[in-house]
Amino acid sequence: MKDSWKAAMQEATRLTRAGQVAEAAALIGRALSKGPSAPEPGAASGSVIDGEFEVVRDAHAPASVESPGWSSGTFANASGARDYRFFVPPPGPRADAPRPLLLMLHGCTQDPDDFVASTRMQALAMEQGVYLLCPAQSVAANANRCWGWYEETNQSVDQGEPGIIAGLVRQILSSHPVDRRRVYVAGFSAGGAMAATLAALYPELFAAAGVHSGLVYGAARDLMSALVVMHQGAPAANASLGLGRAPVPMILFQGDADATVHPNNAARLIAQAGFVVGGPDERPAEQGRVPDGYAYSRWVYADPAGRRCAEFWSIHGAGHGWSGGSALHAFTEPQGPDASREILRFFLEHPKGG
Repeated sequence: MKDSWKAAMQEATRLTRAGQVAEAAALIGRALSKGPSAPEPGAASGSVIDGEFEVVRDAHAPASVESPGWSSGTFANASGARDYRFFVPPPGPRADAPRPLLLMLHGCTQDPDDFVASTRMQALAMEQGVYLLCPAQSVAANANRCWGWYEETNQSVDQGEPGIIAGLVRQILSSHPVDRRRVYVAGFSAGGAMAATLAALYPELFAAAGVHSGLVYGAARDLMSALVVMHQGAPAANASLGLGRAPVPMILFQGDADATVHPNNAARLIAQAGFVVGGPDERPAEQGRVPDGYAYSRWVYADPAGRRCAEFWSIHGAGHGWSGGSALHAFTEPQGPDASREILRFFLEHPKGG
């Protein structure tokens, strides 16, 4: 593994210097994947084609996103343009009452439909009366549909991809009865890293953030440093960056056997956000096991004022997949605790100013 990783890094470096960034990213994606002979636990067999790293839907699986309530559009501003999917839940007892909005950011090789279906978030959004906003990364921006969390141009307010996404959120706020105290962002992998970036750059916009298998904000400035952070973890020095004047409440999920994103990124992100972290002997608030599934540990953290507003779920033995996700889709760990339900529970417990 170490020899193949070293060779892949050397070739990726050569490709990057030659300006072939997309090819370098694809090479690293293949090196980090386990290949078809050893799929990630919970991934649907044959759902990932090695080499192209393309997600293919199971022909026998139900449609990934049901059409009622969904619409599609394209948003553009000075930072660029992206397509998106938007879900409006059925009217509740008070049809005109403002509702929460959840921004969902997919991982590499996914699209909004894949992501919503794999996380089962639509059913929860219908149950809780939550808008879902799902922007799509374009192939033109990244060949593997990865959000560019590691690019320096995407780490500043109202610039690059964060500027596009924040502009899209503001458009939805102006056109729908959204409760502005309950606007949330959650993402997986590269989408999780972008969720952390948005929490850092727009604390006035988002009430809380959910990061699943994501990475530390500002830990990389280009593709090569991103690959190092993914493989080796974020250095402790990046924990001093801080995510703004006051920490945005945050819930994190991370498989401790993740070979794509180093598990230490979750702990680094908790520290970076400014939450109070205990020593090496700190005890989790909860330990448990999913019936016939993974064991897990959950830690609860406080902000400097003592408010309990961060959670970290470590899924023991899980790889790079959404915990509790659908077994019919790639990049899921169906035998883990239900991350979607827990993330939405945490969000609704943390309105802005609550």
